[in-house]
Amino acid sequence: MRYRFNGHEPVTGTDTYVSETAIVIGDVIIGNNCYIGHGAILRGDYGRIEIGDGSAIEEGAVVHAPPDGTCSIGKRVTVGHGAVIHSKSIGDLAVIGMGSVVSIEAEVGGGSIVGEGCVVKTGQKIPEHTVVVGNPARVARPVSQKDTDFWNAGKQVYIDLAKKYLKEGMHRID
Repeated sequence: MRYRFNGHEPVTGTDTYVSETAIVIGDVIIGNNCYIGHGAILRGDYGRIEIGDGSAIEEGAVVHAPPDGTCSIGKRVTVGHGAVIHSKSIGDLAVIGMGSVVSIEAEVGGGSIVGEGCVVKTGQKIPEHTVVVGNPARVARPVSQKDTDFWNAGKQVYIDLAKKYLKEGMHRID
């Protein structure tokens, strides 16, 4: 479900899967090898959303650009199920846990992990390669090699899943 709005229409890269139940509106640029899950909502209605190559916006996530601004999501970013993203930027290789909120004008550094259910406050800046948890978000520890290995494997799962959906499609049964 892609919609033109205010003179802009979504652009989708090569080998990117956008679920037919996702809603993608307006000024949204999605890179190559991305996965946009079922029920995800990407609102580029009064700002721009840019999603880098190899990123996954999982089921039920909402991404909304700030007014007259850009919400930039880097390369190989995982945005977990039910997360709400209204941020300025999320760096490459970051992970946004399920049910998290990354609020208006917040910035998440590359390689960082925002824990499940975490709230990154308006304007808050999360340093690179850190794990943050809680409400409001606070630094828990540095990202470990074990974390990086785990999430790199998870990112590849969604790149492969996007290709499988594109190849096989979904078939409704009644």
